[in-house]
Amino acid sequence: MFKKKLSFTLSVLGILTLLLLAACSEATEDATKVEGDKGDEKNTSYMVTHAMGSTEIKETPKKIVVLTNESTEALLALDVKPIGAVQSWEGDPWYDHIKGDMDGVEVVGNETEVNIERIIELKPDLIIGNKIRQEAIYDKLEKIAPTIFSEDLSGDWKVNFDLYAKAVNLEEKGQEVMNNFDQHVLDVKESLGDNVNKEISVVRFSSRPTRIYYTDSFSGVIFEQLGFKRAAHQEKLFTEDNKMGNFAVEVGKELIPEMDADAIFYFTYTDAAAVEEEWINDPLWKNLNAVQSGNVYKVNDTIWNTAGGVIAANTMLEDIKTIFAE
Repeated sequence: MFKKKLSFTLSVLGILTLLLLAACSEATEDATKVEGDKGDEKNTSYMVTHAMGSTEIKETPKKIVVLTNESTEALLALDVKPIGAVQSWEGDPWYDHIKGDMDGVEVVGNETEVNIERIIELKPDLIIGNKIRQEAIYDKLEKIAPTIFSEDLSGDWKVNFDLYAKAVNLEEKGQEVMNNFDQHVLDVKESLGDNVNKEISVVRFSSRPTRIYYTDSFSGVIFEQLGFKRAAHQEKLFTEDNKMGNFAVEVGKELIPEMDADAIFYFTYTDAAAVEEEWINDPLWKNLNAVQSGNVYKVNDTIWNTAGGVIAANTMLEDIKTIFAE
């Protein structure tokens, strides 16, 4: 009888031991999983190569300050609202086409006069700027937070957009935005038909020297993707001697004949209405073939030039579509 009880007790203890071991094993697995999850969170750091070198970003940033108008548009297109941004070149303080998305965003100066003290107060975990605009203060900005600079503000604006998407750890979302833009280009190009075979000219009136814009400008990149041709006679203006390369050339009134094309698009900076009036009433302007045939179009300076971002680019596409549809 005693042996039977002992055998039964040992069996129960054996079962309990097995259950205890199983529970410990499960707890160990859960603990390992939790530690692994924590490890994943810690390992979100990534490197970004940019105009000033390479910068490590410890984790996906949530408090971002942007120091160019085009980087502001880039973040908004990625569904990210910055905590601080330089004010728009026009508007109080934001361009009309983005002001609805900028409520609560703090102004940190403008592109050429950044308010470093205000940036410090905002305690960002990422700063995005541009070498052309802010190279002189990069070292100061870098001490505040990881700082990523794009190289230039002319030429293919998509290059900067890709950098900004990487900087905020949203490369996949950035690719989606660019794919949608490229499809928009294809749709507009199809609607334009033979109009894309026309030679075009792009002019900006300003209190600074008036310019003819060319292929490495914001609008130029978009026109080129659509397939438009440039006025052939303008090629001689964009030589190695031109200090702005294929971005633009500064001209006096004696070069108004060089502005001619099948279609002329012009925009005017906010303080240059009198300059525009003076130029378009000049006999040389009135004698242009495009003027006499009614193929001159005044467009918005913000959208076609100064904003410089993907939101403006999509709006410009719609402008072109509307102009040629009419």
